[in-house]
Amino acid sequence: MHFTLRQLEVYVAVAQHESVSRAARALSLSQSATSTALAELERQFDCQLLDRVGKRLRLNALGFQLLPKAVALLDRAEEIEEILHGQQGIGSLDVGATLTIGNYLATLLISDFMQRHPGSRVRLAVRNTRDIVDRVRQHELDLGLIEGHCEEEDVITQPWVEDELSVFCSPRHPLAGQGSVELDRLLREAWIMREQGSGTRLTLEQAARHRRGRFNTLLELEHTEGIKRAVESGLGIGCVSKLALRDAFRRGSLVPIPTPELDLSRQFAFIWHRHKYLATGMREFLRLCRQMTEGIRRSDEIDLPPVS
Repeated sequence: MHFTLRQLEVYVAVAQHESVSRAARALSLSQSATSTALAELERQFDCQLLDRVGKRLRLNALGFQLLPKAVALLDRAEEIEEILHGQQGIGSLDVGATLTIGNYLATLLISDFMQRHPGSRVRLAVRNTRDIVDRVRQHELDLGLIEGHCEEEDVITQPWVEDELSVFCSPRHPLAGQGSVELDRLLREAWIMREQGSGTRLTLEQAARHRRGRFNTLLELEHTEGIKRAVESGLGIGCVSKLALRDAFRRGSLVPIPTPELDLSRQFAFIWHRHKYLATGMREFLRLCRQMTEGIRRSDEIDLPPVS
């Protein structure tokens, strides 16, 4: 074998960070050592894996072909190292979750996973759907838990559990307690929206696509809790997952607005790269996710500790 795992590790890091200096920091290596390892790999096989575009290094065709295989080999090597060290854990796991899943489900799942496998390491990134899909596609994440659509050819999508959004307002808002509200009226209201690229925003806009009017967006926020606080203060109305609203509805600090014209159902899903090696830790985490929702019809029926 004419390459080392360290060379592959450097190559993958440079490919992901598109920079030798950033890859060096991620690997805790000197920049010269990182550059040398990459150059040596290319020299040994008389090939070029990355092209310089401005100040960034971008994968060329050969680099794209090699990346998933290199990532899979490093994943398997890490499993072997865990076995040889006699550790109780089952490796490391990089999970990405969209906001609703990340804030209400992923932390509980990770806690359960760590308790069952105390020697394991899990890193959680909470971003919007677009960002999670991009990071899975670029092999920066092992697994994504998303609440939006994914149509990337290189990404496998598996349905998890159904979810449903709800339009909501403050109990002091004029629409509170008014029964069903027509879409034309909703479009005239001030909205506190999720940002573009979020699964929540996409689901709402898709549900209203049959109307020519546009939402009157007063404020865009990246965090569900921020939207809830803004709506509670009377700034406008919002739309997020019923899972995130369950405790607020129970307390009466927010109230649902019935919207029969809007289909606000969607699917939580797992995603991973098509060429990803499903290591033991990844398979176990997926099993715990499915176990959490076994027999559950919709996400807001999951038994979670109440939020005060």
